[in-house]
Amino acid sequence: MGFENLTLATDGAIATVTINRPRAMNALNRDTLEELKQLFSELEQQEEIKVIILTGAGGKAFVAGADIAQMQQMNALEARAFARLGQQVMTNIEQCSKPVIAAVNGFALGGGCELAMACDIRLASEKAKFGQPEVNLGVIPGFAGTQRLSRLIGKGRAKELIFTGDMIDANEALRLGLVNKVIPAEQLLEAARAMAEKIAAKGPVAIRFSKEAVNKGLEMDLDKANAYEAELFSLCFASNDQKEGMSAFLEKRPADFQGN
Repeated sequence: MGFENLTLATDGAIATVTINRPRAMNALNRDTLEELKQLFSELEQQEEIKVIILTGAGGKAFVAGADIAQMQQMNALEARAFARLGQQVMTNIEQCSKPVIAAVNGFALGGGCELAMACDIRLASEKAKFGQPEVNLGVIPGFAGTQRLSRLIGKGRAKELIFTGDMIDANEALRLGLVNKVIPAEQLLEAARAMAEKIAAKGPVAIRFSKEAVNKGLEMDLDKANAYEAELFSLCFASNDQKEGMSAFLEKRPADFQGN
C-alpha cells in the first residue's frame, strides 16, 4: 500500500517510518492517523521486521501537533471521533509486539508528544522541544496525553506541563524522565539505528514478552504483575529461542535466534 503522508524504509530487521508532511510540520490529520494505523498493522505482520524507528521529515519537527486547521471546525461528536482515532493509533503503537524507538528530531508538541510517548524508547535531538500546549487552544490533550504523561513523569509534573502549556527542551525532558537520551542532532538517526540493531540481535520472543510484561504489569498490583511475569518467563522455555540462547551461552558462541 502506498502512503501520502508517511515514508517507509526497511534495512534488514529494522523499519524506519517517517511522518512526511514537512510543510505542515508533520501535523497529524485524519489521513496521517489512518495511514499510521494501517502501516503499523502491516509491520506487525512482517516477521522479518524486529524493531521500528519512528521520526519526522524536514528537520524542524518530529510532529508539531494535531492538525489545528482540520480541527477548528469540528463539532463535539467529530472531535470525539478524532480523539478516539488518535488514541487507537497510539495504543496500536504501544501494544505493537516489536519495540518502537522514537527519534525525536524537532518539535514534539501536543499530538507529537503523545505519539512519542506511545513509543517504547524516546531518543531526542538536542534541538527537540516537548509540550502539551492544548490549553492554549481552549482544549485538553486528546490522544491520551493526560494519561501517558502522568504515568511517565508523575502526576504533579504532568499537571504542571498540561496546565501551563509550557514547552520544554530536550535536557529538561531528560531530567523529567520523558526521554531516554539526548543526542547531537546530526547523530540522532545513527544512534537510533545502533540501538535498534542491538535490540534486533536479541531473542525476539524474549523482547516481545518483556514489552508485554512491562506494559500490562504496570496496570496491575505488584502481586498480580509478578505472577504475570512468571507466566511469560515460563512460556519462554517453550520456545526455540530459549534453547538456542542458553546453548549458545554455554558453548561460548553468538546466538542465532529465529523468533520462535
